[in-house]
Amino acid sequence: MGTATPLVVVGRYFDALTAKDFATVASMFADDIVWHQPGANRFSGSHHGSAAVGELIGGMMTVSEGTFALAPTAVPMANGALVAVPVHFTGERAGAALAQDGVDVMRVEGDRIAEMWLYSADPQAEDAFWGVGNG
Repeated sequence: MGTATPLVVVGRYFDALTAKDFATVASMFADDIVWHQPGANRFSGSHHGSAAVGELIGGMMTVSEGTFALAPTAVPMANGALVAVPVHFTGERAGAALAQDGVDVMRVEGDRIAEMWLYSADPQAEDAFWGVGNG
């Protein structure tokens, strides 16, 4: 891929995510990525490695019956290797809907996302949507 700026890497990630091009999304993660998912739901906690993050995203798509979507709502902001992106995310499943704002913060190393921190405007509503347990 060559070395790209953190803003370019994050832009590619969101382009692929918006297109639901999960093969490209997965290729954007460092092999040893650490993903910090907020809340107290079945997906919460720190997930280590690209395979675990792939399972997390796949699980979210399964629970949301393929409707989970996330899109930037403002220009990404960079501070060195860190990029913060205001986002809006939505999803639906039988009897429940999710629609809220958040912030995704990514640490970029080279051409890959090495670490991700997610923040939700309404963690309790997000927990209620995803549910408790381990899948």
